[in-house]
Amino acid sequence: MKYLVLIYDDPPSPDALSEGEVKAMARQCRARTDELQQGGQLLDSRRLEPSHTATCLRVRNGRVAPSDDPSADDAEQLGGVDLIEARDLNDAIRVATRLPWARGGRIELRPLRALPD
Repeated sequence: MKYLVLIYDDPPSPDALSEGEVKAMARQCRARTDELQQGGQLLDSRRLEPSHTATCLRVRNGRVAPSDDPSADDAEQLGGVDLIEARDLNDAIRVATRLPWARGGRIELRPLRALPD
């Protein structure tokens, strides 16, 4: 079963990581994502541009209207998405907690379903 992992980032804190710590974490992230991809559990992983770059639209009565970014005032921002393969929810939780970005911010798991025929 496929699950979408929504990755929410906490706002930067005053005690943010040093440049060396950021580089070390990036190496750990790459190693872990390579491991999960080789194991067939991580199908895709993407980071998102900051929410202020988002374009939000609403289609009503055949008309397209821009709308305000609904997350602009939220402390947490949707920062990325992963697509994982898991046997069930427990397996998805196990896979998601192995993702390096699960250590900061918040992750949300959503099972995917096929579109009806």
